[in-house]
Amino acid sequence: MPDGQNGARRNKTEDDITAEVLERFAATPDPRLREIIMGLIKHLHAFVKEVQLTEAEWFQAIEILTEAGKMCSDKRQEFILFSDTLGVSMAVDLIDHRKPDGATESTVFGPFHRLGVPEMPMGGNIAHRDRTGTPTLIGGRVLDLDGKPVAGALLDVWQTQTNGLYDAQDAHQDELHMRGKFRTDAEGRYLIRTVRPVNYPIPSNGPVGRMLKATGRHPWRPAHTHFVVSAEGYEPVTTHIFDRTDPYLQSDAVFAVKDSLICDFVEHEAPDEAARRAGITGPYCAAEFDFRLAPAGEARATVMDAQQRLAALGAR
Repeated sequence: MPDGQNGARRNKTEDDITAEVLERFAATPDPRLREIIMGLIKHLHAFVKEVQLTEAEWFQAIEILTEAGKMCSDKRQEFILFSDTLGVSMAVDLIDHRKPDGATESTVFGPFHRLGVPEMPMGGNIAHRDRTGTPTLIGGRVLDLDGKPVAGALLDVWQTQTNGLYDAQDAHQDELHMRGKFRTDAEGRYLIRTVRPVNYPIPSNGPVGRMLKATGRHPWRPAHTHFVVSAEGYEPVTTHIFDRTDPYLQSDAVFAVKDSLICDFVEHEAPDEAARRAGITGPYCAAEFDFRLAPAGEARATVMDAQQRLAALGAR
């Protein structure tokens, strides 16, 4: 008869509990799930023992997680903010996206990507309702690792407005804004009209914000533009480009800056021919960045697959 069922009760230590929990999960049929769940139990129990967590502190943690869940929707993901600000997102990124030499480095996906963004023509303006920012052209090429152009590559682009808010955060925006999808031409070239990106604080009106304040950290992210670049036969890359002049490059709240992703936003007093074709009539900025894609490996789930599931959950 199993212990504890009509028999003598056993005295258990913390280590006894850990061993028993591991034993209960040891027969998990899926090998990868078994590896993940066993590792989680070992490290979670070790953390509890190391810090001598109290019952009141554990229930406070549950309260925080409950609040975070209630704040999640198809427009905001508080758990991604936790993951980002604790450095977990970047740790996963570095483990899961070990790129070959020459390939564009990845960085965090972030919590504000949205589905349903339309494709736009070369030089299309994603900032058509932003009247205060500096008009900016971001252009370059998508190449393979040998430097050959990748025609028809898809660039999914998003960015904050000049007020530092994504459209999903802005009560005055009820439509998609500062977002677009672009295709490269036969030479692998792309061109996007936007406004110069600005630094901004991540949302701090929830448990993540309270955590940052309690630990003496700031919530600011350096100016950047998000990209997911994909093409048939190539590994997609989720990344940003960062403005070299930004003061928060060394202290990004989500640890996402990589040196290879920093670029120059060059100021121009008057438009050249390319700027005029994009409808720019006065001073503007221009940034050049080439994306280099690695060949596709074995097929597997992507961050975009997960985003679709999260969006569906948030919309319920």
